[in-house]
This record gives sequence, structure tokens and C-alpha cells, in this order.
Amino acid sequence: MKSRLFLSAAFRLRNIAILLAALCIAAILADNIPAADVFAYPAAVGVYIISVFQSLASRKFHEKFNQRQKIRNIQNLNYTCLRLSYEAKRHTNPRYAQKLRKVLEDKDDIVNSFFRGERSFLKEKIVEQTLNLVVSYIKLLTNFCIRNRELSEIDIGEITNRINQNLRKLNFVNDPIAAEDLKKVIEMDEKLVKRLKEEKQELERIGTKLDYMESTVNMFKHQIISSIESEEMLKTLETVVNEASALDSVLEERRKSRIRI
Repeated sequence: MKSRLFLSAAFRLRNIAILLAALCIAAILADNIPAADVFAYPAAVGVYIISVFQSLASRKFHEKFNQRQKIRNIQNLNYTCLRLSYEAKRHTNPRYAQKLRKVLEDKDDIVNSFFRGERSFLKEKIVEQTLNLVVSYIKLLTNFCIRNRELSEIDIGEITNRINQNLRKLNFVNDPIAAEDLKKVIEMDEKLVKRLKEEKQELERIGTKLDYMESTVNMFKHQIISSIESEEMLKTLETVVNEASALDSVLEERRKSRIRI
């Protein structure tokens, strides 16, 4: 951040103009006064350096720099949404593809409203957090769709039938060691069925959370366009973003350790 601030001051149009003017004066002096180039050019550079430090000490310069940074951050978040959406489209079914498209349309309306309308610190923060919410939504949706597809490919009925068959076998096994091994197999399958059912229930809850996030983005879109901003909106957004990030972390971890049958 500090390096970017310094570079912004160094390449500020005013300071570049001062440098060019100082160098021109130095060149004139060097042409007309013998050995003037020994002090003229260093003096020109010195004037430029003083001008740069004046910019760094200027409150107005800092305000403009911070404003540019906020705009850049919002543009970067908008780009991140677009980049993540391309990945998400590879994994969504038609139903969730439509939901994603609607959220992206709301996001576009929010960004367009921000650049067209009047800006304020609160509006900037709310737009920024709303875009963070869209980022979290797309990440969560992607992992949700991937995990949902993986679970749909697992046939719980097949595992249940295997449990029932092994239970029947257990009634006819006389060897204690073989019976113990069979019990372990049954226990593992029962744990797997329980885990699968729990995860499917969790995915249902995440599906509901995605619906809530979609509604939240749409609601804040209308409030931002109507210039109805409040601190309460910001707190709500921060809470939803944090919850979505936590859920996405859980799904990401589950996806890495896929259930194998």
C-alpha cells in the first residue's frame, strides 16, 4: 500500500510536469553557463523530489489516492465475481445456473449504480461488502453443486442392501473371527450411511442459505439503487459473508476428503 502511494506521487501529473520544467531550465543553464550542468541537473532532480514529498504530505492527495483505491478494489471484486462465475457454470445444473445468472445480473446493477450515482463512505462500504457477498455466494454455490453431484452418484440403497445381506450372513457364521470381521464391515457401512444422510441434510441447509444469500443480494441492490444505506445493512452483510465463508470452508474440506465406497 505504501509503495503504491509513493509510486502514485512519483508519477503524479503535476510532479512529472515539474520535473520536465526543471530539466528544461537545467538544460538551458547548461547551454549558456560553463559547467552549470554539474549543479543544474541535480537541482532539477531535487526540485522533483521535494514536489513528490509535498504530494505525500498533502491531505488532498491522500484523499484522492484513497478514493482511487476504493474504486480499484470494487473493480477487482467485480472482476473476481466474473472469474469465479466461469468456473461455477461448469458445475451448476440448469436450475442453479439460472439462480447464478440472476445474482450476477443484480451484481451488475449494483456496480453500475455505484459508478453512476453519488458516492459516500457508507455506500462504498456497502457496495464493497455486497460484492464480497456475491464472491462468497459463487464459491459456496460451486462447492455445493460439486458435492451435491458427488453424493447423488452414491447409491445409499446399495449400501443398505449390503448391510442387510451381511446381517443375514452373520446369523449363519460359526467362526468367531469371521463373525467379528463381518461385524466390523457392517459397522463401517452403517457409519457411512449415517454420514451420507447427515451430509445430505447439511446440503439441504446450505441450499436454503444460498436462497437467503440470493434474496439478500437482490434486496440490497434495490436499497443501493434507491440510496437507502445504513450501518445496519453493513452489519447484516458482514454477518452473511462470514457465515457463507465458514460453510464454504466445510464443503471445501469435505470435497477434498471425498467419501469412497
